[in-house]
Amino acid sequence: MLNVHNLSVSFMGTDLFSGITFKLTKGDRIGLIGKNGAGKSTLLKVLAKDIESSGGTLAFDKDIRIGFLRQDIDFVQGRTILEEAYQAFEEIKEIEAKLESINQELAERTDYESESYNQLIIDLNEFTQRYELLGGYNYQGDTEKILQGLGFQREDFDKLTDTFSGGWRMRIELAKLLLQNNDILLLDEPTNHLDIESIIWLENFLKNYAGAIVLVSHDKMFLDNVTNRTIEISLGQIYDYKKPYSQFLEQRADIKEKQLQAQKNQEKEIKRTEQLIEKFRAKASKASMAQSLIKKLDKVERIEVDQDENAVMNVRFEISKEPGKIIAEIENVSKSYGDKQVLSNVNLMIERNAKVAFVGQNGQGKSTLAKMMVGEIPFEGNLKLGHNVEVGYFAQNQSEYLPPEKTVLEIVEEVANDSNRTRVRDMLGAFLFSGDTVEKKSKVLSGGERNRLALCKLLMTPFNVLIMDEPTNHLDIASKNVLKKALQNFDGTLILVSHDREFLQGLATKVYGFKDKVIKEYLGDIDYFLEQHKIDNLREAEKRTIIEESKDTTKKEAYKLSKDQEKELKKLRNRSSKIENAIADLEQTIQKIDLELAQNYDEVSSRPNFFDEYKAKKSKLDDLMLEWEEVEEKISNF
Repeated sequence: MLNVHNLSVSFMGTDLFSGITFKLTKGDRIGLIGKNGAGKSTLLKVLAKDIESSGGTLAFDKDIRIGFLRQDIDFVQGRTILEEAYQAFEEIKEIEAKLESINQELAERTDYESESYNQLIIDLNEFTQRYELLGGYNYQGDTEKILQGLGFQREDFDKLTDTFSGGWRMRIELAKLLLQNNDILLLDEPTNHLDIESIIWLENFLKNYAGAIVLVSHDKMFLDNVTNRTIEISLGQIYDYKKPYSQFLEQRADIKEKQLQAQKNQEKEIKRTEQLIEKFRAKASKASMAQSLIKKLDKVERIEVDQDENAVMNVRFEISKEPGKIIAEIENVSKSYGDKQVLSNVNLMIERNAKVAFVGQNGQGKSTLAKMMVGEIPFEGNLKLGHNVEVGYFAQNQSEYLPPEKTVLEIVEEVANDSNRTRVRDMLGAFLFSGDTVEKKSKVLSGGERNRLALCKLLMTPFNVLIMDEPTNHLDIASKNVLKKALQNFDGTLILVSHDREFLQGLATKVYGFKDKVIKEYLGDIDYFLEQHKIDNLREAEKRTIIEESKDTTKKEAYKLSKDQEKELKKLRNRSSKIENAIADLEQTIQKIDLELAQNYDEVSSRPNFFDEYKAKKSKLDDLMLEWEEVEEKISNF
């Protein structure tokens, strides 16, 4: 499908990577990994032909279709979710417009025996066949299934995309890609902003994907569940193994150990040979032997050990001052967004030095409560912060608020105070921004670099309570490990919103589960929370919750219906099914007639009353469609 040979990309004379060579074949599901700034997103952009490489070649199979999920998405304003998702079917939509125009013309014209009317029938048949071949009769249903799989509700479909956050708009873009039936999928951080249900759904979709996939992700569990091959970019080179991430780490460590041993043995042999050369040089009778050994030594190919990129950020969270014993008291707190109530009469107390995790599905109020605690949004009830409490807040989309035209240095200097202004460059260096990199504008930084910059900015202001909402989004695996260690050493109070079980392990000593507008306290760590649900990972916990909620809702809805209503509903559903069958039969009949007309127009059109009967069938089809819509409307009102 794709051959990449000797590929290089340079910026301002410096190689980001060089000499990269690999093949992409059908069925490959590659996890593209590496540190933030290593060039992962850049490589995807080169493969997608968004940017040109500095050298090397890309050889694609003929007519290959590539879909690329970018980190930065720009939508046309004024479209609904469905309208935006339908942009995935450009040719189908064009054919729909042509079919509508032809059918309109056929309904209005009466020159049935003219050559132009005959051409309309031929065009109708050709476009109908092409429409069916492209899946025109199924694309609307497929679109709704994928949108629901990614977390959208049916009532969201007709809402404008402008009203949704960047994370939800990313899901729409992902839906479009999955609907396009591409040969190669390039996915840049596809799980960012997805809740557990959507991640599980996406995993299952990608496992069954027939084409090739190259994805950038820092979610180890997602990589292990989806990929069958790992390519790591490190220090401008790649390491390519036909293993998912965890197995790749083991194999690479084993290979490096063998390389080190071979290098050590070779160095011993070289040293012994050099000693012999020095010994023989002193004797005239051995001079020829010394020269022979020198030539032999020159021909030795020195064993090199794969280098590791060991530079990691250096994070330490210091508390500003000692707060009172009670950090936050929350009494009868409720929050609604319009008609949708997220939290209802919540009561909880957070004490000094607590390490707390908020867990649950998206939309259950975790981020909402965090925003309420920092005064970002209004609410009903009482929420009081304790004595001397100073809150540091890292929002889920923190990096999106960085001014794009300002440099790394300018952004941090803006929030510095008199006590730390002289240490700005040292702080940036701790977050891997040094030398010329501090003069980069934030708009050119990778997602992980922006997150690191946002963390550095956070540390410039004093706090003793740290609230972090999905802080690991975009961070590479090494940086996630460093952040986790820093949080373990933090002496203040920590509140974490996360779906990442591995990150939460060893951090939280108390878990609050968000479900059905209320919060339940679990006096233990994340593993205790999982034990209480009798499962072994957080994903299954949330998936089970979703299924149980769905069953409960169905039971409640059925319970609300009286026997007469159930009888009426059953009658309407039977009627809808009969109409659907009649529509399908009539459409098949009309399509058959259109085909006969296209193949033998003169003979078919000469039949007695042919066009009157043909027109009557099309009119009947319109009536059935109208009746079906009316019945479905009645069903939806139950």
